[in-house]
Amino acid sequence: MARPPRFDTDQLLDAAVRLAAASGPAGVTMTAVAQAVGAPSGSVYHRFPGRTALLAEVWLRTVERFQEGYFAAIGAEADAYHAGRAAARHVVAWSRAHPEEAALLLYGAGDFGRSDWSEEHTHRADRGDRRVRSALGSLARSLGAEEARDSERVALAVVDLPLSVVRRHLRAGRPLPAHAEDLAEEATAALLMPPTDPASSPTVPGTD
Repeated sequence: MARPPRFDTDQLLDAAVRLAAASGPAGVTMTAVAQAVGAPSGSVYHRFPGRTALLAEVWLRTVERFQEGYFAAIGAEADAYHAGRAAARHVVAWSRAHPEEAALLLYGAGDFGRSDWSEEHTHRADRGDRRVRSALGSLARSLGAEEARDSERVALAVVDLPLSVVRRHLRAGRPLPAHAEDLAEEATAALLMPPTDPASSPTVPGTD
């Protein structure tokens, strides 16, 4: 009977995540991953043909894990307004639960060598991007978005805003504060509210 492998793919990718969180994408090398888990270099090359494939896999696994929870948060709510709030809250909560993966996502796919990825890895990334755009588009339509400005506001509310809460603390090397989820949700809720038409606002006496 063949002996089961001592080091599986997830163990190696977990080590790559830790290296990326600590030293950025440049710190993720075949040798560094092998040393981090105490494996021979051959174990890493057995699962990844080269550093480009390793970088692609560590990026894609992290993004896909984040996205699954993000889509679940949006889909769990009955109405679009609360779905947007849940999505924003998920960004912060997931980052709190997975600080190393969140630190990795402060970079972009380009930092992990996307221009050199295989066709399979590129297709995986594109498929995930399309799912995100589709989810945001559906959310925006459900919220009554009719113009590009409205759709941009929704993306800002449920993606950029909560990420900025996470980014500021992680880049400073600080843990996320206890109120971070609430703050992100409150700010997102305010941004998702339809803008008030100035023409319909009552005039305050003495301000003319």
